[in-house]
Amino acid sequence: MPFRTPEPLSAAQLQASLANLPAWKVENGELARTAVFADFQRAMEFVNQVAGLAEAAGHHPDIDIRYNKVRLGLTTHDARGITQKDIHLALEIERNLQT
Repeated sequence: MPFRTPEPLSAAQLQASLANLPAWKVENGELARTAVFADFQRAMEFVNQVAGLAEAAGHHPDIDIRYNKVRLGLTTHDARGITQKDIHLALEIERNLQT
């Protein structure tokens, strides 16, 4: 079975998905979220948790670390847009932030 690139979400699908991800928004064609932590160490612990989730999903976000602020950007590059893969990983990240 050949690999199939996922389809980008339609505007309606994306809006419906964002209803379950209130901290996330679309910025420059990617699904983005910024999380703020008490200090650099806690920010890095979060980044390491995201790395584990991303490896398990086989889908890796762009990560920008600024001391205690971490910005994540998700897009499916080969689909040239936001896909269900991005939504799924964002939901996993949110579950991780809640614990």
